[in-house]
Amino acid sequence: MFKINFDFIMTKKRKLAYNFWQLNKRFTTAEKIQLVLSYILRLSIIIAIIGFLIKQHWIAIFVSLCALGLSFMPAMIRKNYKISLPMPFELAIVVFVYASVFLGEVRGFYTTLWWWDIVLHGCASVILGLLGFITLFILYYEGQIRASPKLIAFFSFSFALAIGALWEIFEFSMDIVFKMNMQRSGLMDTMGDLIADAAFALIVALVGYFYLKRKRKEGWFHKILAMFFKTNPQLIRKEFFAKSKYFFRRTK
Repeated sequence: MFKINFDFIMTKKRKLAYNFWQLNKRFTTAEKIQLVLSYILRLSIIIAIIGFLIKQHWIAIFVSLCALGLSFMPAMIRKNYKISLPMPFELAIVVFVYASVFLGEVRGFYTTLWWWDIVLHGCASVILGLLGFITLFILYYEGQIRASPKLIAFFSFSFALAIGALWEIFEFSMDIVFKMNMQRSGLMDTMGDLIADAAFALIVALVGYFYLKRKRKEGWFHKILAMFFKTNPQLIRKEFFAKSKYFFRRTK
């Protein structure tokens, strides 16, 4: 005779309640809103995939699944590399993937809105430029490399532009193999994308360069770095915080 294990159910309920309490304790109200928005975007992709399955739009299903998988990239980074992205960073990545892969390719925004591709390439270059800057910034302040502000800024610019070039190769490959027309106008589209990548990557590199040259560390660039290191204090020595008088100003 079938028996219901009430002890097991109550244990699960207590565990869920505890996890919910931990979530409330860990995130601020703004971060909770950002977390909910990211899950809403993922849910909308899942609903779209179900619709594409009914209509048997296989390419749209493939692209949507790619978008859904990429939206979990911050979680994979956290699990595999023990690096936690601040909630605004995670939401930015989810929104970017949703806007570029799902809205751009599946919903046709690249075709209907001429500026959509330029804006997204600019946003990608900003994100990648910051990632490149933070990577070399950590190595520099940990004493693992010797680098000048010019070299750190140049690496930030080169990193963003290199990923942009790899993306254009990916678009070309998808057009050849799957006939997806991701490049649309061919050479003009590719060069326009690379110019946008270079322009926005240069902006980030210059901002980073002048940030390193200043003695007082403040402004929006400082807040981004402070937010990242506050989430990942294990990436940089504690002595650094004590010696850098102004580095964590206005981060509370």
